[in-house]
Amino acid sequence: MHPRVLKRPEHPISRRQIDVIALKVLYRLIDAGFVAYLVGGAVRDLMLGRRPKDFDVGTTAHPEEVRALFRNSRLIGRRFPLVHVYFGGGRIIEVATFRANPNSPVISSPGTAAPYDNSFGTAEQDAFRRDFTINALFYDPGTFCVLDYVSGLADLELGLLRTIGEPELRMREDPVRMVRAVRLAAKLGFAIEPELRAAIETCRKLVLEASPPRLVEEIHRMLAADGSARALQLMREMRLLEVLMPDWFAYLEQTPGAWDRAARNLQALEAARQSGAALSRPMILAALFADCGIYEANGSSAHVPAIKGLTERGFSRAETSRTRLLLCALWRFRTRRRLDRMARQAYYNEAKSLYELVAPTYGLDPTAPTGGRNSYAGGVANRTQKERRTRRRRRSRRTRPSLGVRSSNGEAAHASGQVAALCGPQTLVSPAPRS
Repeated sequence: MHPRVLKRPEHPISRRQIDVIALKVLYRLIDAGFVAYLVGGAVRDLMLGRRPKDFDVGTTAHPEEVRALFRNSRLIGRRFPLVHVYFGGGRIIEVATFRANPNSPVISSPGTAAPYDNSFGTAEQDAFRRDFTINALFYDPGTFCVLDYVSGLADLELGLLRTIGEPELRMREDPVRMVRAVRLAAKLGFAIEPELRAAIETCRKLVLEASPPRLVEEIHRMLAADGSARALQLMREMRLLEVLMPDWFAYLEQTPGAWDRAARNLQALEAARQSGAALSRPMILAALFADCGIYEANGSSAHVPAIKGLTERGFSRAETSRTRLLLCALWRFRTRRRLDRMARQAYYNEAKSLYELVAPTYGLDPTAPTGGRNSYAGGVANRTQKERRTRRRRRSRRTRPSLGVRSSNGEAAHASGQVAALCGPQTLVSPAPRS
């Protein structure tokens, strides 16, 4: 099958838009005699005039051959190894060998690791293995052309998210694709084809059988991406949220205005992120569940039902615990209770920033309130420093040596010498001997 080819004057991609380290990897592979393309979401974003977050490379070189070309690389994965090429500043270029569909399914015995799925193939075969048409575009840096084997360019022009192959089969192969479809449609502003939407609604319960780390990572990426509020709406329409977070879904359905408030909180986070604010994962989760923090937390993490079951879904205990603390902090800011004590906690600044972002949704003053007669910026902090100095002085008094202390070897300590060393020379009176 011959691909649709866009030559350089027919597409907007320029090498100046591609990361220098990605070009370095591409041209080293090409100079070594291999075929190497820029693949995946990077090509899609460049065609849409967006700035890619990552640059991935596809090649005919096998993982061991790639590893031999780059000393600063490492093999990742066991079923189908990838190569991560490391550069300064923590930057990574992922290099994957083109794959083909195996002639027969790869089956592993129970209790054993899955064997290598090393069905290497061509660029065309690799394109048909991918999930969505808009993710199967290739850019050839040797000819400056864009290659399309699956009509992905037409779907880009139509603003349509479509699977490669039969939608329900694709969702059953990898249930995480359902959440990915929501993320891409919301992020790019694309419509989901009716067949794909129907397949998601049919297979939505299978998402619970997906790998928990991959599922959690996709949820985090969805909430942290542009269009997260629309993603929440799509999750509601296709009832994916009902499967992933049943308690939270029930709360949103039963509480008037809760859906709208959750969407507005996500929009506030998106605006903050676009202005350069750094948002942690617990902070994003707390913004999604802010309704329960503002109204239901009652100052105690035991009264936050919104995040019940997140640990069972694969969310780490560190993230869920931090989310609980932030939700309780929202309740304290609203009710202005126990703020002095909270101001000494490590999560205080994060909670304060979160409150300032979500407060307008609830008609509250976005300026974080203060507690007692001290302000969070000065009085509480200063009082904390004074308390610490007082504790330090008291501790030093308790650790001063006293008269008549015996050393570890049982000999009497010379109290006069110890006191003289601490207090300077002075007249000492020895204790009277016992009769």
